[in-house]
Amino acid sequence: MTEHAAPDIDTARTTPDDTGMTAPAGRRRPSRTVRTIRIAGISLLGLIAAAVIAFLVWANITFSATEAGLAAARADDRIAIRVDGDLVVMEPTGDPSPELQDQGLVFLAGAKVDPEAYVPTFREAVAEGLTVVIVRPILNMAIIEGRDFSTFTAAAPDVTTWAVGGHSQGGVRACTYAERDDVTGLVLLGSYCSLGDLSDRDDLSAIAITGSRDGLLKRDAADASRELMPAHTEYVELDGVNHAQFGDYGPQPGDKDADVSDDEARAKISAAILDFFARS
Repeated sequence: MTEHAAPDIDTARTTPDDTGMTAPAGRRRPSRTVRTIRIAGISLLGLIAAAVIAFLVWANITFSATEAGLAAARADDRIAIRVDGDLVVMEPTGDPSPELQDQGLVFLAGAKVDPEAYVPTFREAVAEGLTVVIVRPILNMAIIEGRDFSTFTAAAPDVTTWAVGGHSQGGVRACTYAERDDVTGLVLLGSYCSLGDLSDRDDLSAIAITGSRDGLLKRDAADASRELMPAHTEYVELDGVNHAQFGDYGPQPGDKDADVSDDEARAKISAAILDFFARS
């Protein structure tokens, strides 16, 4: 009887896997440790992505301007208001007072506050002749704002003398812009300088306006920060005014109740700002 040769089997090309089944040797399954690391890495990336999304959603939920205050400012024919991207530009429509001629203020909104909420704050100052450019910071967080100062001043090219200011966190960031030689003034509302050292700026006019009922301003930190300010800085505390009244966006968690009405607070703030610019 003729013997039949057994078929050639290339045993080098097959290997048993963990289940006892054979798989090509060149496609060996990754070890259990490698698989665990991969799963952990994918999970970590998922958590990071979720955290980023949550932050973006949170950052874009802002304190909105009250409709009444904004409508009253828009109806005021002494001023013109326009929105230019992330900027709210306020300009006088009549002849400015001699003290405010060609003066402008770049103002950074507080954290998560709609820039239009500060339109009522500067309504009277603008009516007197001050040009104000209110900035919506990147992601509504002034502390991470990194655009050049000229990005904001370009919105009002006729202004020749610029000051910078801000409310709360916006004021902290404004202090770093105030280090520039082309900035001649600094206006802080419910804020202080924790970034930037302005102590050697003898040529920089500066005012820090606070409220006696401000529940969010860190008093100890504000007092300690005075060493970073110009020696001639003016400090003004407005009786009865709280943190949120530097804008017009309603109550803010953590703040104290004000002892004065919003209209009275706004009149006090406007008077302090106008007095500052008249003397700058």
